[in-house]
Amino acid sequence: MKKRFLIPFIICAVMLIVNIIARFSRSFSDFYVQKIFPYVSGFLSRISGLVSFSVGEIMVFIGIIIITVSIPLFIVLMIIRKGKRRKTAASFACVFLWIFTFVFSSETMNCFVMYRCTPLSERYFSNGAERSDEQLTELYSMLIEKSNELSQKVPRDSNNRFYISCDYMNEAKKAMAKSAQNFEQLSGNYPDAKPLKCSFFMSQAGLLGVYFPFSMESNYNKDAVDTNFPSTICHEYAHLKGIIQEDEANFLSFIATTGSDNSEFQYSGYLNALEYVHNEIYSQDIISAYPLTDTISDEVLNDWFRFLPDNYWEDNSSKEILSTETVETATSVAIDTNIRLNGREDGERAYSMVVNLLLDYYFTQK
Repeated sequence: MKKRFLIPFIICAVMLIVNIIARFSRSFSDFYVQKIFPYVSGFLSRISGLVSFSVGEIMVFIGIIIITVSIPLFIVLMIIRKGKRRKTAASFACVFLWIFTFVFSSETMNCFVMYRCTPLSERYFSNGAERSDEQLTELYSMLIEKSNELSQKVPRDSNNRFYISCDYMNEAKKAMAKSAQNFEQLSGNYPDAKPLKCSFFMSQAGLLGVYFPFSMESNYNKDAVDTNFPSTICHEYAHLKGIIQEDEANFLSFIATTGSDNSEFQYSGYLNALEYVHNEIYSQDIISAYPLTDTISDEVLNDWFRFLPDNYWEDNSSKEILSTETVETATSVAIDTNIRLNGREDGERAYSMVVNLLLDYYFTQK
């Protein structure tokens, strides 16, 4: 076998072995994420951080172009190059094999292995502790109280809605560094999170942020209401440090934002957590907690559950290539499938499982 085929096959075989070991050895995954991954992440994120645009987004665009152009090109070449069909097929196969090798290797070392690590709930909390409706109700009450209090301390626009006035990028870095005092895995360098050019597509998909394991970048939807940026950027920064589980990234985002010295960050963090807990209260039909909802201030009610600016869809209707419903459904299925394939039966619901970590944090710390 020629080297151009042999080398990627060997790399893929090694990555397959790594995946198998990680699946059956939690200690291996923990060792890699804690001792090796920081160097991998630090090096790659510094390289991609040299430019202001998202390298991962460019990679995705190039991948789409290659796939779109190569298929008809391959067919045409196979027709007109009758005497060189074997050579043509080999060249195309080699290119796609190297692309697959790069994707598989990046996903393995910067994503898949992390799914097999010891959960935060076991590392920091009393694993297996019972969670009661009373605790959830108490948590709901506390979050409402903190949100109400902070809602009076943040800037507001003419519509009485909270907006970010601080330098949220620098504040996010400081918040993550402060959190590293208790969660050592969050220590290290943080490059700027990058706004995506295809933010409208992200809005269609219902996404606030995305982590690219190919380029080790944290990216966010620049079209979203900017009050989402503190929680979103801290969430993506957690991924950059090897916290790949969505509920854990949500939890550490909460720790970072609410532990910040900036009241705008604190409010954003409590508001985000309040939304998750509110949904959990009503999904579990905890009727005794319902009266607490009436204590939520008008300011908080004016701010929560805001994803996009008013009239966003009307103002951006010309950008719609695929229907929003199609994009949202496809994205939801892809995320749910990816999470399940990596060992989380919760699927897309893993995001909202942050409520369990919040209960652990407030009621069952080791």
